[in-house]
Amino acid sequence: MTAFDIPSLFHITSFKAGLLCIVVSCLVWFSFGYQKPELFTAIDARIVDSMFRVRGSEATTGQVVVVDIDEKSLQEHGQWPWPRDLVAELTARIYGAGARVVGFDILFAEEDRTSPTLLLDRHRELLAGCADPEMIRAAIEANPRLDHDRLLGETIAGGPAILGYSFLMQPDGFKDEATPMPDLTISLAEEGRGFSSLQLLAAYRSINNLPIIATGASEGFFNVFPDASGTVRKVPLFILMDDIPYPSLAFEVVRVGKGLTEAKLYPAGEAGSEHPQTLLGVALGEAFYHTDAQGQLTINFRGPYATFPYLSAADLLRGSGEERLRDKYVLVGSSAAGIMDMVATPFAERLPGVEVHANAIDNLLQNDPLVWENFTEIGLTYSILVVAGLLMLFALAQLGPLTGFFLALLIILAIVAGNYQFLFLRGQLLGISYIIVSLLTLLTTVTFCNYLFEGKRKSFIRRVFSRYVPPSVVNQLLKTPERLHLSAETREVTVLFCDIRGFTSLAETTQPARLSNFLNQYFSLLTEIIVRNQGMVDKYIGDAVMAVWGTPVDDPAHAANAVRAALEITAAIDHQGSGGLELAGTPISVGIGINTGMVSAGNFGSNDRFAYTVLGDNVNLASRLEGLTKFYRVKILAAESTMTAAGDSCWRSIDTVRVKGKNLPVHLYEPLVGPCSPLPAPLARHEQAIDAYRRRQFAEAEELFATLYRRHGEGVHQLYLERCRAYLKTPPAADWQGVHDHN
Repeated sequence: MTAFDIPSLFHITSFKAGLLCIVVSCLVWFSFGYQKPELFTAIDARIVDSMFRVRGSEATTGQVVVVDIDEKSLQEHGQWPWPRDLVAELTARIYGAGARVVGFDILFAEEDRTSPTLLLDRHRELLAGCADPEMIRAAIEANPRLDHDRLLGETIAGGPAILGYSFLMQPDGFKDEATPMPDLTISLAEEGRGFSSLQLLAAYRSINNLPIIATGASEGFFNVFPDASGTVRKVPLFILMDDIPYPSLAFEVVRVGKGLTEAKLYPAGEAGSEHPQTLLGVALGEAFYHTDAQGQLTINFRGPYATFPYLSAADLLRGSGEERLRDKYVLVGSSAAGIMDMVATPFAERLPGVEVHANAIDNLLQNDPLVWENFTEIGLTYSILVVAGLLMLFALAQLGPLTGFFLALLIILAIVAGNYQFLFLRGQLLGISYIIVSLLTLLTTVTFCNYLFEGKRKSFIRRVFSRYVPPSVVNQLLKTPERLHLSAETREVTVLFCDIRGFTSLAETTQPARLSNFLNQYFSLLTEIIVRNQGMVDKYIGDAVMAVWGTPVDDPAHAANAVRAALEITAAIDHQGSGGLELAGTPISVGIGINTGMVSAGNFGSNDRFAYTVLGDNVNLASRLEGLTKFYRVKILAAESTMTAAGDSCWRSIDTVRVKGKNLPVHLYEPLVGPCSPLPAPLARHEQAIDAYRRRQFAEAEELFATLYRRHGEGVHQLYLERCRAYLKTPPAADWQGVHDHN
């Protein structure tokens, strides 16, 4: 490898790979539009099933009771179907118990074969030999109990009841029956379009109850539609047939139970759209029920089998348990093997269909079905992908591989737990399968990149930078290698040179061992201050130190940090000099030059030996300024570029000079310790004197500098005092701009 060949850092970094995963995940999610692939929908459904099981059973409203035609009822009253007079008796007992409303999860589509009137019609020849067959017929027909279907119809009409019927969704060529019109007023919340504009589930025809039974009752369909996995998770509140919306059994039970007569459908989108409108929800009285786009209610299942109270029909026919039905929403169905419709739900693979309707009714009464909103899911998915993805990237990039990996897994688990705690338990559904798959892909990709590149890259950084960067800086680079720039490039930095005043003469009178001990103390002190202020010690040159800020690690405040380090160095040297850091019994002092500007930064040297450093005119200028501190008798000199970049610091003007190798003049400033707002009086007089000097008002400047020198005894004031007196005797040229030439 050469000094300029750093392959591991030119490979795609783990952070960039992870960031690319986040961007691609967001773009793929965008490409889905409003319809997720079935794979993710199926996974989301399984996740919701798991959350149901984790939550377990929850309390129902206590208002829904199932009258169950169970095995015991069949043993006592015979196999199904029962004679309709027995069903009529069961219905009468439910009414007599004070039920609020009764819903039948039973279809009465055929005549009762046990009805005497039906038998009479089938066996007319038996009456032929009777003395008066017509009188017998009239006597039979006059007794309603002998016509079981008529008896059941009259019984049902005597109370609030909802009969169930079924829709056929696919054409079968037998559409010859009229579906009973809904016994309620249905309207659209949006004027200008008919029901045909809705994207409801559409049916071909219905299988109806006998008119003689259904005449006095409202009706609702009891169709439920399992999803692709065979599990029932939703029930439609309305189905469209012949451009008319028909209500479900559960919806009608709640409507009649509440004594309401109107329902309003709320479509999404504008009425002028040519495409079918999806549904937002249904309003019934003051309640609004959120549905999916096709008008289906997502059931918030209360629990497994028998979560709702069951009352055996046999017990009720014996007069037992009637008090349990008072003011309740009653469903008549069956749990007996062979006659019940079995469905799969999130809690059970086999559950009586009547309990699905019970769950739907309970959801409508409580108004707490699960709600899935497309735009909410879209926004949350983008937000979670970006936020969680960046957190995972930070964990994987900033922490160790093992810690980062487990923290990334914790982030994914936190998303799952948060979805359960803050959304699912509050009735809000969010499909997180795509989020989990995307984050797992991100985790795998970044981990793989770390495995391929990070070890090699960190080994290179440690090997190269340990030669000239303190261990603390190396550790910082290892933690954030993406901030590292090793290839030669032009960048803005701040360079500092620090030199001991009179070191050569002091060193000549000092023993080598003592001199070595002193330099170790001195360099340790400076290095600690430089590193603490985010700088890099570039090199030691005899008794001088060169330091750089702003590379190899980016530092937006490089100028301010360099100035702070310079002030700390001078303060530390003064403090040490009063009792510790001395050479040959003499306290030392230093001169510091600082300059900010563009340099060439990178690895320079041969193929075998190289070092990271900065080169350029701005480096040379910093060195020149350090040398000028002797001339101006100050400890720190900084170029105007540093003062501007450092921002809020306290400065005083020193001079405008032209140094060797520079054609353009450079304004020099000295950073000061202490507040400058308001401007202290000595500093204000100093600036006034400098201004008078530059305006060629040498008499005024002489008087001001003389006063400053008498009061403070600073060498820079003595220097200007001597200049002013010289210019009063021999004025400068007419084109003089206050620039002092140090070439």
